[in-house]
Amino acid sequence: MASYDLLVIGAGPGGYVAAIRAAQLGLKTAIIEKAELGGICLNWGCIPTKALLKSAQVFEYISHAKDYGIEVSGAKADFGSVIKRSRDVANGMSKGISFLMKKNKIEVIEGTAKLTKDKKVEVTGKDGQKVIHDAKHTILATGGRSRELPNVPLDGKKVIGYREAMTLPVQPKTLVIMGSGAIGVEFAYFYATMGTKVTIVEFMPRIVPVEDEEISKALEKSLKKAGIEILTNASVESVDKSGPGCKVKIKAQDGEKTLECDIVLSAVGITTNLENLGLEEAGVKTDKGKVLVDDFYKTNLPGIYAIGDIVKGQSLAHVASAEGIICVEQIAGHHPEPLNYNNIPGCTYCTPEIASVGMTEKQAKDAGYELKIGRFPFSASGKASAAGVKDGFVKVIYDAKYGELLGCHMIGTNVTEMIAEIVVARKLETTGHEIIKSVHPHPTMSEAIMEATADAYGEVIHL
Repeated sequence: MASYDLLVIGAGPGGYVAAIRAAQLGLKTAIIEKAELGGICLNWGCIPTKALLKSAQVFEYISHAKDYGIEVSGAKADFGSVIKRSRDVANGMSKGISFLMKKNKIEVIEGTAKLTKDKKVEVTGKDGQKVIHDAKHTILATGGRSRELPNVPLDGKKVIGYREAMTLPVQPKTLVIMGSGAIGVEFAYFYATMGTKVTIVEFMPRIVPVEDEEISKALEKSLKKAGIEILTNASVESVDKSGPGCKVKIKAQDGEKTLECDIVLSAVGITTNLENLGLEEAGVKTDKGKVLVDDFYKTNLPGIYAIGDIVKGQSLAHVASAEGIICVEQIAGHHPEPLNYNNIPGCTYCTPEIASVGMTEKQAKDAGYELKIGRFPFSASGKASAAGVKDGFVKVIYDAKYGELLGCHMIGTNVTEMIAEIVVARKLETTGHEIIKSVHPHPTMSEAIMEATADAYGEVIHL
């Protein structure tokens, strides 16, 4: 039996980050992974999708090169090469995680892990052999997978999840996407830009429904301009796969309709990986598919912890990483602050990008705040005009009484790189006045944050 200070089950952005921080703090650490180091995010999520989106953006730039005074002829997208580049990027990053494990002297155990009744960890290797490992502390970081709707089961060929959408052997001519969250709209943009006819079906009244309403409307306008059909207040009732393609039965406000397409992509969220982990046998408490933990990710069993998609909070890679660090620092006897889930940035990487943090306007009003709201359109930005990317805006929401920065919502080029300024400002309890008086470089897209804040306080210069 091998013994450790810390065992981490799952090598995604929560697990591998927790393992590295533990090793830095002097804990003898091992990590158990049944698939690839880096987990879904690095291999089948965050990283390879961004590689696909970059290829689409490059193709879009070339297609509009004439707008920049450059003549390009004969450009065409090689779908297979685009997919290969995405896989190469992911594989390179996964090798980087392997290097970090070796650098930090973290033992990597390949296999499927399961808690035992006495809180040890049984690992079944690919050869079927079972080995028991013991540790003072064990972190569960098993992540999630594509959620399936009972009436539209995934078959991996005609009805697919995000994983298959990244590795299709042939580009579909027509695609129906169920769901318009980040995964749905990112794939919608990618496939539409590559030449696929895309239809989004969203159950809620508007796309990207967790975002501020103004952001949703702006993105819908942009996606429709790109040729994407959008059906809101609609649901996929069934998919007939008996023919060469799919016949998708959709229930909408104006009645039922049937769409024909090559492939249906289900992007209706994720479900947690809690099965076959031995949670019931060990006595770990769960509720509605989540492991119950305290502010430092302790379960009801001493020495057992859980982080990432399988616990409360947003299912995001950067959240899992932050949780892993907090959990390990608490184990090591440090005194970390609990994570503030109200200051977690969310980013969507379609074109235009979306980035947001804090309350939406509706949430702030519902909470009873008197508001000062400012907006600055990129059409008034010198940098955006020079770059030819004038779509979008920055919207800031302040508490009128104390100047607290309650939320910020952006749509436009590179806004995912800008949102961190707001996260730090909120962490430091920065007021609107301080944002206005912080000199921003010119010309930059980030000036829009200062200008939007100035707009909220009636001091905007360039509007």
